[in-house]
Amino acid sequence: MKKQFSALTLASVLTAGALTLAGQAVAEELWDPHLRGVDEGLAAGALPPPGVYGVLDNYWISYTVHDQTGKSLNDKSLSALVEVPIVLWATGIKILGADYAVALAQPFDYGVVGSGFGAISGGSGNFGAYNTIVIPGQLAWTFGDFHVKAGLSVYLDDASSTMIDLVKGHKLNGGMPTGNGYSTIQPDLGLSWLHDGWNLSANLYLAVPIDATTTRGYHYQSGNEFAADYTVAKTLDRWTVGVGFHQQNQLNADRLNGYSVANSTVSNYGVGPLIGYQFDGISVMLEWNHNLYAENDVAGDLFNVRFVVPFY
Repeated sequence: MKKQFSALTLASVLTAGALTLAGQAVAEELWDPHLRGVDEGLAAGALPPPGVYGVLDNYWISYTVHDQTGKSLNDKSLSALVEVPIVLWATGIKILGADYAVALAQPFDYGVVGSGFGAISGGSGNFGAYNTIVIPGQLAWTFGDFHVKAGLSVYLDDASSTMIDLVKGHKLNGGMPTGNGYSTIQPDLGLSWLHDGWNLSANLYLAVPIDATTTRGYHYQSGNEFAADYTVAKTLDRWTVGVGFHQQNQLNADRLNGYSVANSTVSNYGVGPLIGYQFDGISVMLEWNHNLYAENDVAGDLFNVRFVVPFY
């Protein structure tokens, strides 16, 4: 990798999916499009040198539901393991003076809910595929130590199980649906200042559902959502240490059959340490975040271990 870039910058072009569980309506979706905090530790505005790269995020959460006042409802808990394999192609092509890359991700997840969720609890959990994530383009510009990257992520409506399954009475073996029953487009913006081993970065996302979940007379439209992952880190030789921050804020309420859903506008904020190491040919980064505050959302602790390998 080039001087300020480590292989850990590669996954910054990608997003996955994260859990939101408010439980206000029978058709409510359970997943946020962006997996909160997953891009912490990365150079948000930069792309790697031309080549094909593999990324694997191993992401685990332990959450409880928080109500509209921020209070934790300890009887309503959930845990999940999310595996996010990614392939990135940095093409070497220049467009408008920017480096161009494309990527594809197919997350898989296993989730278990606690007894407080009644009909969907009481089993061993549900495993399956999340919505496929296609990134048709990312453009990255370099202005000295300052880097800017813009792109688009598309979440396809192809998850192996969704809220529709629960509405139809499928209990999913005591787990939660593995994805959303609608498609989403997500413009992304990455900003980085990289100098003398320092990485100050912000990954910004705006998720906009382009259709709705419709079944058995229910028409459920999820709200638009802003998310961000922030990084303050320092690289010394092969080691990187720092702090990551994340936030998610829903911009408008969900709608059920045209009516606003009460207490469906979610917010959450979290922070925690990160540490990475560059081996010969593979990069590893570990991160932990604890939620400081959450409203109409799930919150608790998240852990992520990321591996990045250049295929060529």
